[in-house]
Amino acid sequence: MRKTTRSSIDCAVVDVWKRAVGELSTRNFAHRLGASEDLVLRLDVFRKLEKHRGCVNTVSFNADGDIVISGSDDRRIILWDWETGKIALSFHSGHHNNVFQAKIMPYTDDRSIVTCAADGQVRQAQILELGKVETKLLVKHQGRAQKLAIEPASPHIVYTCGEDGLVQHIDLRTDTATELFTCQPLRMRRYMSVLHLNAITIDPRKPYLFAVAGSDEFARIFDIRKYKWDGSTDFGQPVDYFCPPHLVGDENVGITGLAFSDQSELLVSYNEELIYLFTKDMGLGPDPSPTSPLYNESDESEMGQELESDASAVVMGSGANIGPQVYKGHRNSETVKGVNFFGPKCEYVVSGSDCGRIFI
Repeated sequence: MRKTTRSSIDCAVVDVWKRAVGELSTRNFAHRLGASEDLVLRLDVFRKLEKHRGCVNTVSFNADGDIVISGSDDRRIILWDWETGKIALSFHSGHHNNVFQAKIMPYTDDRSIVTCAADGQVRQAQILELGKVETKLLVKHQGRAQKLAIEPASPHIVYTCGEDGLVQHIDLRTDTATELFTCQPLRMRRYMSVLHLNAITIDPRKPYLFAVAGSDEFARIFDIRKYKWDGSTDFGQPVDYFCPPHLVGDENVGITGLAFSDQSELLVSYNEELIYLFTKDMGLGPDPSPTSPLYNESDESEMGQELESDASAVVMGSGANIGPQVYKGHRNSETVKGVNFFGPKCEYVVSGSDCGRIFI
């Protein structure tokens, strides 16, 4: 599934020739090759990294791309040299339940790692000399701590979210945590007093903006600049909401994954539904409702037909009311699945699926 339309003629071979004769710089060659559809279509399993004794819930790269970090139901964290398949370091996270996410903090020489887990804890691991590791508790959520987000290019600032609806801001320099707000559902529901949050992400172009989402249909955008650190203001009001028009008011859907592109586009993956790509002008504003001018009942019937078709990317809406781009074909039902961009300029969208396959 491609995020943007590309020419069917791939220029990878031409780029190789240009690089050989000096007409294309090494940096531009790497970027263009990384976005090559021909190479994406050739992707296959390079190596299996086998050591965990439980489900692996999180994998990510360090900044240099030479180390993969993984976390598992076995509560261990492993740093891999993925090229050789060897383990660089393995240690117990300190968590008492399944590890959901593990990330290496940037600009720390890969020595600072933050994790969150089903025990509600958010922890930091410090890698000392000779491979010794010290872990400590940073904050704790009531219920599972599903995700965390690192402020772009910051070795110090972490945001967390959990099933208690709480969003917290952590400064690793002082080990202090600030409870920013507890996310409330937009409309009162019989079964939900707070929003159970599954995902949090930060805009890389505007790191003062972050998005959260969970057990209702809306992705919410917040501006950290509006927060008064003396606690003198109510920060719980989003500056914008995003939702496909046909899902506004649907109490049967929830969001499991969020990601911002380098162009500030917002990618949203729905449980038992599809993946949607929003540009910043598609927001519903700070007070969305089913009477929004973007809401169109015809969209709902169109989407019902699309659910039966094969994997592809389509665009909702017609005429002036252009809706988000839609990615379908995967299955997101059994677990809290993430979603992300792929490629040097976020040219592709990538998602897992209940069937065990990766969809690009």
